[in-house]
Amino acid sequence: MDRELLETVAGHLAETSKDAVISVEVMADGIHVNLVPNRIVDFVDFLRRDQQCRFTTLVDITAVDHPEREKRFDVVYHLLSMWRNIRIRIRCALREGEMIDTITPVHPSAGWYEREVYDMFGIFFAGHPDLRRILTDYGFRGHPLRKDFPTTGFVEVRYDEERKRVIYEPVSLAQEYRSFDFMSPWEGAKYILPGDEKGEGKEA
Repeated sequence: MDRELLETVAGHLAETSKDAVISVEVMADGIHVNLVPNRIVDFVDFLRRDQQCRFTTLVDITAVDHPEREKRFDVVYHLLSMWRNIRIRIRCALREGEMIDTITPVHPSAGWYEREVYDMFGIFFAGHPDLRRILTDYGFRGHPLRKDFPTTGFVEVRYDEERKRVIYEPVSLAQEYRSFDFMSPWEGAKYILPGDEKGEGKEA
């Protein structure tokens, strides 16, 4: 990307959005902006309409979980300016339980991404027209991409042939089939490894 162009656009954003932008940084892959969460709708709309920016394409919305921080979540927006051929990443830091406004009035396609972030992280988007789970079942407990979510989950789902329906059961881990042997086979193993008998035959 054109570094000079990135610097120009970054400076323009820092100058015109002082009340919303916490910091602006130019990176190799584009412009990174840390933003005040309650200004996200106005800022995204400005990026779309401003003639020096024209970030008209919403690429993705995701989140990152930092459980050690007071503001646990970063909601991350990726936008593309096809006119400028540059990208921008916007980060909004939120506390657990804190909401952020939906940007569907500006980018209607954000509805799907925001539903995914809600499903995976439990972050609420105020004003969303249809904020439901999108990847997990409606009765699913928890949010799988949070760092404190157990890797096994809480329940397992399977189709029961006898009942002819999907059933939910508590997770049960069967590990009897696993056999861990941490002793090196060259240091006193008490059993014969496959292939050892061939070596004995040659010596005889």
